[in-house]
Amino acid sequence: MTTDVINNYLSIQENIKKIRVNKKVNIIAVSKTFNMDQIAPLIGHGHLHFGENKLQEAFYKWSDIKSNNKKIKLHMIGKLQSNKAKKAVELFDYIHSLDNEKLANVLSKSEHSLDKKINYFIQVNIGNESQKSGIPLNLVDQFYTYCSLELKLNIIGLMAIPPNDNNTNKHFQFISEHNSSLNLPELSLGMSSDYLIALKYEATFLRIGSAIFGKRN
Repeated sequence: MTTDVINNYLSIQENIKKIRVNKKVNIIAVSKTFNMDQIAPLIGHGHLHFGENKLQEAFYKWSDIKSNNKKIKLHMIGKLQSNKAKKAVELFDYIHSLDNEKLANVLSKSEHSLDKKINYFIQVNIGNESQKSGIPLNLVDQFYTYCSLELKLNIIGLMAIPPNDNNTNKHFQFISEHNSSLNLPELSLGMSSDYLIALKYEATFLRIGSAIFGKRN
């Protein structure tokens, strides 16, 4: 298992280098549902960015490790309820699922009370799908202005999960262009199945789980 994880990780790095020669790309190893025995080889290899989608699981797995290794950066990539926002600010360094005004308000207050600033991606519902979270496309600019100017949240980019409609290139191009129009430096785009496409559209953070760790139970 240890060898497989490292080999998978190195293979993904090689794939990235073929497409993005001189630009920095961050792999978020999505470690949700995997135990620390499976994750530890990557930490030992020097990898720093890890993603979780459940607050309770993340605290259980990462609290001690982050206390002992300040370089590790933890990413919240799942839906975040506003009543859990303060705990998320305590543990995480990045939140990729900022998707409504109520949550933004609570996160801002939590930052003040904890005296801690973290990084945010605005989740965009790029396909306007009723079952998915995210800000509707027509409200992204307004929401970004509110979060960054009114609340002083450190919005570093947009995040999107494309619809499963065989138009991934079109969706990625659109979100990339919108990200650029806001002059945002980062873009959270691409997962195990489509990260190579995301690289063509300036993604800087890739959320990759099963391609590194294997299938989830």
